[in-house]
Amino acid sequence: MRKKRLKYVYGPVASWRLGSSLGIDPLSCKDKICTFDCIYCQLGETHFFSSERKIYVSTENLLEEISSLPEIGIDYITFSGRGEPTLAKNLGEMIKSVKKVRREKVAVITNSSLMDREDVVKDLLLADFVMAKLDAFSQGSLEAINKPMKEINFDAIFNGIKKFRSLYRGRLALQIMFVEENKDDAEKLSELAREINPDEVQINTPLRPCKVKPLSREEIQRVKSYFEGMNIVSVYDVEKKAVQPISAEDTLRRRGKIYS
Repeated sequence: MRKKRLKYVYGPVASWRLGSSLGIDPLSCKDKICTFDCIYCQLGETHFFSSERKIYVSTENLLEEISSLPEIGIDYITFSGRGEPTLAKNLGEMIKSVKKVRREKVAVITNSSLMDREDVVKDLLLADFVMAKLDAFSQGSLEAINKPMKEINFDAIFNGIKKFRSLYRGRLALQIMFVEENKDDAEKLSELAREINPDEVQINTPLRPCKVKPLSREEIQRVKSYFEGMNIVSVYDVEKKAVQPISAEDTLRRRGKIYS
């Protein structure tokens, strides 16, 4: 394990669908910066809201850190981190640059809030695997579960994901986090999922410590029934691989376990 603290690269990322994955934080902020304040976020409350794209980490600094890594066997290099990764204005440049020096596929985990923007879509089209969040079926449910900034609205998110799907040639997953507040909306969410027609639907519930309790296996099984006929994967059904973080401290920080 490296003694030097890593600022941008860590692992593993918070997704059980990526196998062995190296996480990249294109924001690398001490505090979470996001467009949402999701009730189930493992990082805690959002104190710094923003929908403005800007450069937080230079592509050159990121590549320097990646080049210093030891040989590791991974399936994906994944952009996620402490906040919404599409807020990084140079996300597309980062993806292209990483692909030049690494052989692994590139994934992006996004909350979908900026997917109605052409510049964001242009960047995401460069990834091999995009995991897009959709926990709500209306503006009201969006505000109850994801607690977005005022200028973020449900219709823009939904239409943005649909348009992206029509353009994208990579693998698109729709991530839905089910909690007490939306477990009875599974049928409505399944109808939206069928309209989007992703390559897979990831049915999640928060198993890591946060402010809300996860749904039981039985409740998730009932949720799954509404998505019958689609390619669905459930957090309870997938065998989790044992992984070793490159930077244990930074991985814990990005999971909300270290705050300073």
